[in-house]
Amino acid sequence: MSIIEFKMPKMGESISEATIISWLKNVGDFVEAEETILEVATDKVDSEVPAPISGIITEIRFHKDAVVEVGTVLALISPLTPEGGTTKIVGKNGEVVGNVKEVLDVTTPHNLKPTTQNPKPTTHNLQSTTFISPLIISIAQKENLSIEELQTIPGSGAEGRLQKSDIFNYLKDRKYPIQSKPTTQNPKPTSSYPKPKINFIEGKDRIVEMDRMRKMIADHMVYSKQTSPHVTSYIEVDVTNLVNWRNENKENFQKKYNQKLTFTPVFVQAVAKAIVDFPMINVSVDEKKIIVHNDIHIGMATALPNGNLIVPVVRNANEKDLAALAKDVNYLADASRNNKLKPEEIQGSTFTISNVGTFGSLMGTPIINQPEVAILALGIIKKRPEVITTEKGDEIAIRSMMYLSLSFDHRVVDGFLGGSFLRKIGDYLEQFETNIKI
Repeated sequence: MSIIEFKMPKMGESISEATIISWLKNVGDFVEAEETILEVATDKVDSEVPAPISGIITEIRFHKDAVVEVGTVLALISPLTPEGGTTKIVGKNGEVVGNVKEVLDVTTPHNLKPTTQNPKPTTHNLQSTTFISPLIISIAQKENLSIEELQTIPGSGAEGRLQKSDIFNYLKDRKYPIQSKPTTQNPKPTSSYPKPKINFIEGKDRIVEMDRMRKMIADHMVYSKQTSPHVTSYIEVDVTNLVNWRNENKENFQKKYNQKLTFTPVFVQAVAKAIVDFPMINVSVDEKKIIVHNDIHIGMATALPNGNLIVPVVRNANEKDLAALAKDVNYLADASRNNKLKPEEIQGSTFTISNVGTFGSLMGTPIINQPEVAILALGIIKKRPEVITTEKGDEIAIRSMMYLSLSFDHRVVDGFLGGSFLRKIGDYLEQFETNIKI
């Protein structure tokens, strides 16, 4: 039996790399098959990676904070075989090289040296011969970055290769516009608004470092605002009938389907129906091309206990009835709160909703979840006196009202499409009906 290569696993169709958060084992440690030995993070979710076999970790090749591509060998594990009542370690060619205690007592072999050090990933300047990926070129074109400027950005990838994160980190502090080529004459100083001074009072104020997820959220939000010209439209809807129906049926719904009935699955259902009516909302933009998605996958922005946000996805929402949607929504919400979401459960959304009413907000102006082109915010449901038309004429009545706001990418969604789509969602909520039996 030979040494086993422990590789970075695949964590979703669109995930090509992951960042090592921490190793739970060191070189020389014994691990059991399926025991978690590594924690990694993508731009979507944190994951625990189990050991493929039982054995001794003989080498660790990448350490904390390293960005590693899927399929890359992370470590080597020597399998264990019982021999004469003693646990033996098998070498590369199948020979027994010693028992567990003998190997752990060794201090000089080259494959045990990584346990005493935790080197930081090195960075290199991008050279003119370094490979630049199509993704980096695409980002550079959108941000008006020249090849000369790209070559000044430190690359953190293998052999100094530029990563997406390198570009975004550089753009945070980049002064725009920037000269990509030196000029022979003395250039005039570029005028820019000075960064506002932050008054920090020692002993009173405190500094809180952003955690990794908050940094990624910040980068994603800035990228979205830089990419899509945002426009937001609002409507007010009367959801009195919907509220009354839920209040009358939530107990029977839970007894029959064993699922809690919240408003979220109703919102998801209304959005999915409206997308069927207006499919050009369910698109992504690839430079000058519009990708129209056939599947309708609804992301639902969910708050985590630490205050961060994550967007689990209800897949094929237009093909499910209210009971199936309630089951999906409840599962995803619970998995989010307990940090048990799988990578594939937060990928591939084609439209996102954000229920800001959960926090008591009347309405919101949400930022588009790239690469989508629209996002819906749902405000709090409040009872208010409203003028309604009855058989007797206009009357004042207590109604349950809420605001809907749709932010959309004005590159491909104009006011007519955005407004019509938003109104259609409102119609489905006001005229709520379901074909499930309760």
